[in-house]
Parts: sequence; structure tokens; C-alpha cells
Amino acid sequence: MIDVMYFAWVRERIGEPRERVETSAATVAELVDELRAREERYAAAFADLSALRVALDQELSDFDASLDGVREVAFFPPMTGG
Repeated sequence: MIDVMYFAWVRERIGEPRERVETSAATVAELVDELRAREERYAAAFADLSALRVALDQELSDFDASLDGVREVAFFPPMTGG
């Protein structure tokens, strides 16, 4: 089981701030594919991965990163500073 967290417009499209997901995915990209297949709200949230960032256990990562040993995955739009 992995805790999956959604922030900003990702959370709005999915309708949940977080959930526990049972997955057989080996990478973040495979997890995204599993989530997209669930239902339309996930497909809409993950339609354009170039508009998303991912963090694994609170460390910025890539979509091809391994989920081995990961406890938390967070999806969010790019951040801007100011």
C-alpha cells in the first residue's frame, strides 16, 4: 500500500486530498497508468504529465522513478517562487 497525495488542481479534479492505494506498479509512470484506468476523474487529472510534478517520500522525483520502498507519492503542479 502507498499513500497517494494530490495538491492544487490535481486534488480538485480527483476530489480527494489523499488516499491509500494498493498497487503492483514498479514506477511512478505505472502507478499513473493504474490511476488513469480507474475512472474519468483520474484520467483528466493525469492527462498531461508535463503539467505535473511528483515527490516520493517528500523528495522531488521523476515519473520513471522506482516505487520500491516508497511509502508516499505526491502529485502537484509546478511551483513558482516569489
